[in-house]
Amino acid sequence: MRTVATMAFVAAAALSFCFPDFMVFRFTQATIWAIALVGLVILCGVSGQFSFAQAALYGMGGYSAALIAQHTSLSPYIALAVGPLVGFAAGYGLGRVASGHSLWTQALIGYALAIAFPQLLRWQPIQDWTGGVQGLTIDAPAVPFDFLSNDRWSFLLSLSLLAGGVWAASNLIASRTGRALMAARDHDLAAAAQGINVVHMRSAACGIAGAYLALAGCLSAFQFGFVGPTAYNISLSIQMLFGLIVGGMSSLSGAIIGGLMLEFLPDLVASWGKGLSALLYAALMIVAIVAMPTGIAGAIRRLVLLSPMRARSVREKISSP
Repeated sequence: MRTVATMAFVAAAALSFCFPDFMVFRFTQATIWAIALVGLVILCGVSGQFSFAQAALYGMGGYSAALIAQHTSLSPYIALAVGPLVGFAAGYGLGRVASGHSLWTQALIGYALAIAFPQLLRWQPIQDWTGGVQGLTIDAPAVPFDFLSNDRWSFLLSLSLLAGGVWAASNLIASRTGRALMAARDHDLAAAAQGINVVHMRSAACGIAGAYLALAGCLSAFQFGFVGPTAYNISLSIQMLFGLIVGGMSSLSGAIIGGLMLEFLPDLVASWGKGLSALLYAALMIVAIVAMPTGIAGAIRRLVLLSPMRARSVREKISSP
């Protein structure tokens, strides 16, 4: 499977040279969505937690990139290292507060952070740094290769980071730490009886998810060249949750499918009916959640697993006297 995944990422990088810059821009945004959703797979699917704080963590990454670009002489690419560190620290701190409570309390604490973050950016003592309600602009980072356009370089950079993020997440899930996270998810009392520090493990999952979300926020800030308080509201958190659920909460491939859905499905629905696009989008989401509770990735996995079983059953019926 890793060989197949590697071939898929290489093919995606090669195909980017066959599309115009506008489509490459769209695929870059889908890749950024996928990076954010990989973090939510670890938080919600593997660790079994729930949060609305992803918009705030996403925004922390975006503002890390903007602050470095506006107020320092450092390369904007430094934000790709600083942003995830900020996201991890914020996510771990949030986990220490919320992870010892029920899912509903976790959701409320995350919701409070998502509501407070845009207001904090408008706070008068720091608005000279954050730009207040006006936000901050970011110049596109320099492209290191002359034969690449800005959009194509952004796509290749995002795709490389997505590939590295998926590889790191798959190793984490298959490791002892991943098994501890799943044990705490399945039964926290039994996990604690086996010596697992449940609060610490859940906090670590929040921190890792925060790092992925902040990295995606950095890339998105580079992509659009602007960050502002209104871009990181609670609707962004809900949108990410929809992408996670429709793609597949427990699958890294579901994060990639969810990223593509978040980028391209609204445009597809908008072409079906003027004035009804939001209603059709919501109806499709509800149908997908009801019909495919494990997401599109889970449905595909079931079809792949059932096909050999059905073929074997047919062969046995034919060979039987």
